[in-house]
Amino acid sequence: MADINESQRKAAKIAGLASPISFIILVVVNFGIFARLIVSGNAAETARNILANETLFRIGIAGDIIYCVGVIVLLTALYIILKPVDQYLALFAAFGRLVHAITWLLVSLNLFTALRLLSNPEYAHMFGADRLPSLAQLHLSGSDTYYIGLLFWSIAVTVGGYVWFKSGYIPELLAVFGIIASAWCAGCTFVYYIFPKFANAVNLWWFDSPMVIFEMIVSFWLLFKGLKPHAIINTNKAGG
Repeated sequence: MADINESQRKAAKIAGLASPISFIILVVVNFGIFARLIVSGNAAETARNILANETLFRIGIAGDIIYCVGVIVLLTALYIILKPVDQYLALFAAFGRLVHAITWLLVSLNLFTALRLLSNPEYAHMFGADRLPSLAQLHLSGSDTYYIGLLFWSIAVTVGGYVWFKSGYIPELLAVFGIIASAWCAGCTFVYYIFPKFANAVNLWWFDSPMVIFEMIVSFWLLFKGLKPHAIINTNKAGG
């Protein structure tokens, strides 16, 4: 059996802070900034909004990048916590979260590309001023990239939920809820790839909302309760 070490305790506090802070930044950026500037189905109005609020748009991009940093901090902290329980599954879960972070970096890159298309006069000359808003709107549509990353994120949480369950660091019922919620998200996302009209039967918000709730509960548990001081099976030791 293995005791909880000081590195795990510190990582728990870091994870407890990184998850809600990065999530709040993501919500503020995407619903407080981009939702105001990007008008679905109206490329011309979107272009006018972005050019009239370029600094705000850049703040939004910076916020998305900060979110990516938060995800990397979180995955590192979770790996430190879960490594003594199952090193390989903890590494697999960390890799899934890394792919999720990379997809958000691609979203940020597309946002920068859209801004460059709209603000650089050379592109108006090359593509025509009337075509630029539509071309920029194409780069602003980041939902496809998000759902690619969502599959890897949900798989990571499913695997991580199993390791949480094995560890006894958080309540078992909470870990089971996390496994079910994230497996549901992974399944819905994969079906959505093949059958886009699946979103008519199951609203897109229901894909990831239960999983996000699990992530937030775990973060607050780690922040205020810490790791449960139960002994865990050390898979690196021989049995007997």
